[in-house]
Amino acid sequence: MAKYRKKPVVIEAEQWFKMGDHPKVIQAWHTPEGDITDFFLAQAFGIHAQPYAAIETLEGLMQVSIGDYIITGVKGEHYACKPDIFELTYDKL
Repeated sequence: MAKYRKKPVVIEAEQWFKMGDHPKVIQAWHTPEGDITDFFLAQAFGIHAQPYAAIETLEGLMQVSIGDYIITGVKGEHYACKPDIFELTYDKL
């Protein structure tokens, strides 16, 4: 198997701890019909809608946990990264 090294790219990132820390982190809900971001639709599901923090990525909604880093990618996209992986992958400038 061939080996590859990640190209040196400077990214922006911010560690997330609570709603309001990063403008791209939104409230979403797990429902029996799938994940949604519409508050009023979530209310219709009542107790069957479980809230969570999420970020919209190129692949769809991604759950964000306390302490995750929110990364802005090279094309302006956003995604979450677990702290241990982030610290192994990136150095602060």
